[in-house]
Amino acid sequence: MELGNDTHISKFLLLGFSEEPALWPLIFGLFLSMYLITVFGNLLIILAVSSDSHLHTPMYFFLANLSFVDICFTSTTVPKMLLNILTQSKVINYAGCISQMYFFLLCVELDDFLLSAMAYDRFVAICHPLHYTVIMNPQLCGLLVLVSWIISVTNSLLQTLMVLQLSFCTDMEIPHFFCELNQMLQLACSDTFLNDMMMYFATVLLGGAPLAGVLYSYSKIVSSICGISSAQGKYRAFSTCASHLSVVSLFYCTGLGVYLSSAATQSSRSSATASVMYTVVSPMLNPFIYSLRNGDIKRALKRIVGVPVT
Repeated sequence: MELGNDTHISKFLLLGFSEEPALWPLIFGLFLSMYLITVFGNLLIILAVSSDSHLHTPMYFFLANLSFVDICFTSTTVPKMLLNILTQSKVINYAGCISQMYFFLLCVELDDFLLSAMAYDRFVAICHPLHYTVIMNPQLCGLLVLVSWIISVTNSLLQTLMVLQLSFCTDMEIPHFFCELNQMLQLACSDTFLNDMMMYFATVLLGGAPLAGVLYSYSKIVSSICGISSAQGKYRAFSTCASHLSVVSLFYCTGLGVYLSSAATQSSRSSATASVMYTVVSPMLNPFIYSLRNGDIKRALKRIVGVPVT
């Protein structure tokens, strides 16, 4: 494929985590296990929500969408890494790298918006319980998901098209286990000023706005819970959003940690290792967080596997 400045690029090399072949079987087994757990766990959540009429509520509608995105999120990066370990090859072709970068951006942004929508749902449920069914109607829920997809697809497509305009140097080694936007920009020979500005703008706007929405929602939730007189009432109110708060904390803290650490250090390998937390570990843990202390999900899962529900 020919890009600007007559630069011919057909492939990149994903360096992954380690140059030691002795560690590859361990890395393969670890990531294969986490990937299978992620896919199976999130599929169970989707199946439970779709099959149980008691779970046809806004909160579980957003949860099912989040589970679907988490499956896509992990499937964007991990299978290619596993294939490379099996074939003892680090090569990813140009089209595959660009596609991986696009879907990674798409899934990150969708996760961000869906977590924000779920925070708003908990805000309405706790702060305005009498108007919950009126406010969180099916039309609004569907609109929130649709807008999340439209914004995420538009931004991911724009970022990807801008990368396609770049020419690349002879060094095609990516010190990561997947094609990430920032790593791609560092390999470019041509001027990346507009790409950098667009990336920072999207990070602040599309990352900051949903985060601000989450923080605002939970500030109101905490204020409302503090106004409840009984301890039992406070516990019941907090328990309805504890799972979501755990997932939000895991996603944002690991994501912010990766980008802050990459800005503070030049070690790309350290950044790649830290990226595992929000690209693999976070999607894997979400089904456990939402099911371990959630009686509705537990009952739905028991019905699926045929266990009597008491």
